[in-house]
Amino acid sequence: MAPNPDIRASDADRDRVAASLREHCAEGRITMDELDERLESVYGAKTLGQLQEITSDLPEEDLYQLPVPASQAKSTASPAKPMPGDLEPQRMRAMWGAWATVSMINFTVWLIILVTSGAVYPWWIWVAGPWGAILLMRTVFGGRPGRG
Repeated sequence: MAPNPDIRASDADRDRVAASLREHCAEGRITMDELDERLESVYGAKTLGQLQEITSDLPEEDLYQLPVPASQAKSTASPAKPMPGDLEPQRMRAMWGAWATVSMINFTVWLIILVTSGAVYPWWIWVAGPWGAILLMRTVFGGRPGRG
């Protein structure tokens, strides 16, 4: 049974609708200006009916992203899964980022030691070199087959 639209809205009701509006803005359904206008209306709303009017042109939730409740029968359709190669560019950027961070930390430590105590063997090359070579080969030739 739908709630009576004339019932007074609580702060929790307003907060729930405000959070929903922020999600819709993040999804691109409404602009930042619309979000500001609607939030002003939300916090000025006195009844549940007024809150419903503010969000009447928006879907209640993105059902395709929510887990199926245990009390509801599961759909036979499988959810959309990313293709195996879709995440590879992100993985490579993450690996190169980790390599660059560790290499810069080692180089900085080596440089500080060099400046404070004189000539020092460039040991950081043994950290950055092999790791960088492996990453370069993986970038050029691709990852191992069968992994996804």
